[in-house]
Amino acid sequence: MADPVSDETRLAAEIERLKAEFPKTRELYREVCALLFFRFGITPTANRLYQLVHRGSMGTPTAVLSEFWSDLREKSRVRIEHPDLPAELQGAAGELVATLWSRASAAASAALDGLRADVEAARLDAQQSVATLQADLARTETALEQRTSALLSAQVRIHELEQSLAARGARDEEVAQLQQQARERDAVFTQTRTEYASETDRLRASVELADTRLQAAEKRAALEIERERTENTRLQRDADAAASRAARAEHDARAEIVALRQQLDELRHRNGTLEGQLAAMREASAGYTRELNAWRENAAPAKNPRGATRARPPDVEPATQSAKSGKATAPRKTRSGVSRPRSGS
Repeated sequence: MADPVSDETRLAAEIERLKAEFPKTRELYREVCALLFFRFGITPTANRLYQLVHRGSMGTPTAVLSEFWSDLREKSRVRIEHPDLPAELQGAAGELVATLWSRASAAASAALDGLRADVEAARLDAQQSVATLQADLARTETALEQRTSALLSAQVRIHELEQSLAARGARDEEVAQLQQQARERDAVFTQTRTEYASETDRLRASVELADTRLQAAEKRAALEIERERTENTRLQRDADAAASRAARAEHDARAEIVALRQQLDELRHRNGTLEGQLAAMREASAGYTRELNAWRENAAPAKNPRGATRARPPDVEPATQSAKSGKATAPRKTRSGVSRPRSGS
């Protein structure tokens, strides 16, 4: 008998294949009906179809199932057409043949089911026999492996014992050599210990001498440090005094710079005043020059006789006096570098 679990698995796989092949719902339901009835020998029902397909409403599998049964009855109907037979006899003969075919199919299916059951029983017996033989084989292999392992272990142990027996003489000789080497090492150790003691005494004397020299060097270093500290103190006092003198000198220089800047401002102011006066004098001189030239031009046509007294141009003397007075008021520098106005003579 077939395994129900395997039938359900194959049925689910076939339905998934039909879903991919028939996207339309009614066609899919019709193909599933044929699959259940012809491939798996299951009578399709509306609920079973809907559980397998899960598409559309409950009315869709009902309608498709009704159409499927109608088509199946129509195709299973046998028609015997003969010109001599009446229509009623033809239908009865067809029904008879259909009935015979159905009974034959049912008998064949029953026989086939019996054969399937026998084959399944034989298959199960064979599987059980195979399982039993495999278990016996596994036990036999396990026992064989255990015996093989024991045999290999015994052979390895025998080989190890033979090697141990063969190496015992060499080991005794090696022990004698090791004892001789131990005695030689003891002699070397005794000599080394004596040399180490003498070397230790020599190093101890060297350390004491070095300690004495270190103490003397520390004393000299302490004296040198004290001398350097005293010198640094003196230098610091000198530096402080120099800094104080430099600060006073800087203060005096700044005061002198302020005074010189004030004098420079006064001189610049006086210079501006003098430049204004000089510009005025230059304008006045230019005016006098123009008047003198005009007077000369006017006096030339008169052609005065030789030895006549030339008339003095007007306003020349006042200009000369003004120039003299301006020259008398020009500033003069003192010994300190500050300009002072000259006093009139």
